[in-house]
Amino acid sequence: MTPSTTASGNAPLRQPSRRNTAANGERRVGVELEFTGLTIERIGETLRACLGGDIRPHSAYEYTVENTTLGDFAVELDYAFLKERGRREHEPGLLDELEQVSEDVLGALAKRVVPLEIVCPPIAIGELHRLHPMLQALRDAGARGTSQSALYAFGLHLNPELPDLETDTLLAYIRAFAVAFDWLKRVSEIDISRRVFPYIQPYSKVYVRTVCDPSYTPTKARLISDYLAENATRNRALDMLPVFAHMDDDRVRAAVPDDLVNARPTLHYRLPNCEIEQPGWDLNPAWNHWLVIEELAADAPRLIRICEDYCSALDKPFGDWLGRWGDGFERYL
Repeated sequence: MTPSTTASGNAPLRQPSRRNTAANGERRVGVELEFTGLTIERIGETLRACLGGDIRPHSAYEYTVENTTLGDFAVELDYAFLKERGRREHEPGLLDELEQVSEDVLGALAKRVVPLEIVCPPIAIGELHRLHPMLQALRDAGARGTSQSALYAFGLHLNPELPDLETDTLLAYIRAFAVAFDWLKRVSEIDISRRVFPYIQPYSKVYVRTVCDPSYTPTKARLISDYLAENATRNRALDMLPVFAHMDDDRVRAAVPDDLVNARPTLHYRLPNCEIEQPGWDLNPAWNHWLVIEELAADAPRLIRICEDYCSALDKPFGDWLGRWGDGFERYL
């Protein structure tokens, strides 16, 4: 895979046209980074060296680096069973000797194929570039990302705070992502190891055809219900469950009883690879691709025209089975 490099150094990332929230505060972005090659202890030490703060271990699989210059960072093995066992490891009488041996073996295996994950605090868009020295320090320490192994389906997740929670705004982001998905998949050079796993699936063509129809003008309740009817899973390249849970938690929990759905007024963009081992790799490439979605969602007339063309492509005999839409999408940009 061609390394994703940037010459921008530590300059601020490009800004979207809608930089503020409805409350007039600067929009923030949560960043999640999956990789391997380092122990959880080394990751904590690296974060503290770059950003200050205090390391607080919770278990063998979960640390927090608190009070850094950007907030509190979680560092964890991305494996729910081991994390839960780690939290309970000090309870008396919980594990007999056989269970402990099994957990040790399972933990050793998991650390080879399950990523460690850094979950960053929400960071103002204008401050995101302050993560770049941390990425460089992790790379220098030996962090390894997606392209290092066929088993490493590791991702970079962006969680942009929404400018507002109006129905038209939410629908615009879904539409913009739907029409841009094939292009995004191509320009992001998604690794084969991630394409064969279920984590970053697109919306179904049936759902895309519904939401991209210009005559689709749902209420907020219908928008959520229609999404859940076709996408009752976290495994979508643009996961709307966090924001919909923030708006209507009971409805989302009834459809998706998954404790990993965290209600918050953000989108959950899961498509990009984590290529942290590549020289010069940082947030810029993935962020610049995401800005295409931002600007389409902010430009209603242009988005409607694109949706009309996309629906026409889908309605042709055999639909877009040759994938020509993704190749020609750039003419709309």
